[in-house]
Amino acid sequence: MSLIQNKKAYFNYEILDKIEAGIELLGFEVKSLKKGQGSLEGSHVIVRGNEAFVVNMQIPPYQPANTPKDYDTTRNRRLLLTKKEIESLSKSENQKGLTIIPISVYNKGRKLKLEVAIVRGKKKYDKRESIKKRDVERDIRRTLKNE
Repeated sequence: MSLIQNKKAYFNYEILDKIEAGIELLGFEVKSLKKGQGSLEGSHVIVRGNEAFVVNMQIPPYQPANTPKDYDTTRNRRLLLTKKEIESLSKSENQKGLTIIPISVYNKGRKLKLEVAIVRGKKKYDKRESIKKRDVERDIRRTLKNE
């Protein structure tokens, strides 16, 4: 079950590869995410050294009154990945035209996981094509439902 999704990711990007990553969070951030708060809009993944971080992921405090005063909602959060996964992310980050973005945050047992994708940005005509395809599928479903 997905707790948070980056809904525009599938529209704005062509997904090339997906990786499941653990994410290092504070206790009240976990509670906030399980409540369904937070946003992946505008966030991306960077690789520095032998570690990967998600940048600009917003997680509001679970209880604002009980949150530390210096808490930053968009702080960099470390991703828990194997060395091979970090190496492949680093290679794809260095390739021109490729970006690494988070797609969703979900439960896997008691743990929270972040689905990360290596993507290539879509051109304007690709976006128009996907809108047209979506509209046609919607019309087909409507006609089948009414029959």
